[in-house]
Amino acid sequence: MTTLKWWQTALFYQIYPRSFADGNGDGIGDFKGITEKLDYLKDLGIDTIWLSPHFPSPNWDCGYDVSDYCEVAPEYGTLEDFKTFLAESHARGIKVILDLVLNHTSDEHAWFLESKSSRDNPKADWYVWADTPPNNWQSCFDGEAWTYAPERGQYYYHYFMKQQPDLNWRNPEVKQAMWDAVRFWLDLGVDGYRLDALGTIYEDPALTPHTVPMNLAELRRFSETAKTPEEKALVEKYWYDMFKNQWGGPQLHDLMKELRAIIDEYDGDRMLVGEDDNIDYMGDGNDELHLVFNFPLMRTEKLTPAHIRKNQKERLARLDKLPTRGWGCNTLGNHDCSRVYTRFGDGLHDAELARVNAALVLTLRGTPFFYNGEEIGMTDYIISDPTKLRDTMASWYYEQLVNELGVAPAEAAQRAGEMTRDKNRTPMHWNNTANGGFSPANVETWLPVNPNYAEGINAKDQQDNPISMLNYYKRLVRIRKQTPALIEGEYKPVHEKADDYVAFLRYTPAQTVLVVLNYAPNHHELKFSVPDKKTARILFSSAGRSKKDEHISQLSLGAFEVLIAELA
Repeated sequence: MTTLKWWQTALFYQIYPRSFADGNGDGIGDFKGITEKLDYLKDLGIDTIWLSPHFPSPNWDCGYDVSDYCEVAPEYGTLEDFKTFLAESHARGIKVILDLVLNHTSDEHAWFLESKSSRDNPKADWYVWADTPPNNWQSCFDGEAWTYAPERGQYYYHYFMKQQPDLNWRNPEVKQAMWDAVRFWLDLGVDGYRLDALGTIYEDPALTPHTVPMNLAELRRFSETAKTPEEKALVEKYWYDMFKNQWGGPQLHDLMKELRAIIDEYDGDRMLVGEDDNIDYMGDGNDELHLVFNFPLMRTEKLTPAHIRKNQKERLARLDKLPTRGWGCNTLGNHDCSRVYTRFGDGLHDAELARVNAALVLTLRGTPFFYNGEEIGMTDYIISDPTKLRDTMASWYYEQLVNELGVAPAEAAQRAGEMTRDKNRTPMHWNNTANGGFSPANVETWLPVNPNYAEGINAKDQQDNPISMLNYYKRLVRIRKQTPALIEGEYKPVHEKADDYVAFLRYTPAQTVLVVLNYAPNHHELKFSVPDKKTARILFSSAGRSKKDEHISQLSLGAFEVLIAELA
């Protein structure tokens, strides 16, 4: 294998700490619980944990409203608990990257409390202030983007909810304070950062208003009721037009270069991955971010072979054009969107499609990211009782539907339950006991546990079941790790007109591997022609093939089969 950085060969696994493992029995996940599950992750084949925010927070946005960048939220434990988790992870060969929220703080952060206290406070200019709302900008979470602070008689700007005021990154003191926080965790030994909401750090300095003829609640409602292709196209246009002046400022490149320079001061190849799909934020391939997510892959209602091929053609070509060749980063899910099992299912073959999609992420060129629970087939859980919602964006939308838009409470509850991120953040299922083994039976968990843990969707029941989703993941991960071409190899599509399946080669000078992913219930008799290759040694087949070698001009493909074969 050629010399790749660890973050190019690693399998990343996102942990949402509130919902992963409850170690002290209070209904909330914590570091004690995560540490106790590290052997599970090691056995799964995880190389790196991406940890969603663990900082102190009033939790208006589930930790993405940070009130102290250099501490641990008390519900998750102490700083010593974090250090134990980090040391135990490293002892197992598992690296850890943290979620870094750069755009904003909590309105309870000491910096904001000082900033809003008076116009002549030393931190008065640490946030974005105006005497009157200078435009009609919307918060992407809860309506107006400007909120009045009576303490100083001005309005502050927030791209997200009003409890998340935007930092003024044009102030060098803000930058220095944030870089100090970055170094704090790097000094403790963390291996890098995932940068939250990267594109929102700098907004249009001219404060240009948007031109959409509705507010956020009306646009959300229009998104739900749009039926025709024309209406759906208009929805997409309106979403873009409403927020296009609030993100993507050109100063971001200089800022990312500064952050990269800090990262590069440390040994061990610390890394940065941005919550963005804009390859421009990788700079020349060596001076800004190491990775950005391939979100266009998952930005579709249905994953089809045609969509996958188009995505790979465009994405890899763009990465290849960087002066220092860029590296891909593939995922189909995270804490902000429906779970893969639900989102890309068809209502009839959900289980089969979930397995095909797992193989897709693990066989494409680039670093794969998974979200906790995908490996056991966790699904969305619609919470129909608005009082049980913890995602304040959904609570706000429910109130807007009922009180402003005149929607019946029952329909509003259903709509809020469908749009909320709570549905894909419910507690992890560890076994088939009450609360899915996440918390003791008599404890109310912070979000309701999806009752389908009792239907075999839990880690313990799947552990000893050879055909379970969990063991399917383990086999796939093992094959990836044992097959150099799947990690470092080039990508070349084959059978590019196929409607039902996607097929491609991953190859190095020493190895050529054929990957075929069938997205349909149809069987196929396939013929492949690869120069100097005649036989296919089966490395992995979800159809349970017993035959190890087949001729590439006579390959049978079963319904929803995943086939990985080394060509010789």
